[in-house]
Amino acid sequence: MTAATSLPVVDASACCSTVTGGVLDVEEAQRLARTFKALGDPTRVRLLSLIAAQPEREACICDLTEPVGLSQPTVSHHMKQLVDAGLVVREQRGRWAFYRLVEDTLNALSGALKP
Repeated sequence: MTAATSLPVVDASACCSTVTGGVLDVEEAQRLARTFKALGDPTRVRLLSLIAAQPEREACICDLTEPVGLSQPTVSHHMKQLVDAGLVVREQRGRWAFYRLVEDTLNALSGALKP
């Protein structure tokens, strides 16, 4: 049984005008801040990089705990923050959770910082 979690993703065409391109409205600023806040923790940045380094740009939670030296519940907490921010999606495969990067969100964040 496979269940994918589908959460809102930062849509580069509907939002994310550049931070330096003019004054952002309140909602846009809040949306960007929530997503960037998820990247404000070094463990989450590392987890994101571990997933990005995989050939399919996805990883099992079982492969993420050892490299960061944290327990599975702690890594799951960090991964939930990344899922909630729309940076990764979670898919349950049997007893294991797999996480995949959301390329569109990463591209939108990158574009939001371009002058």
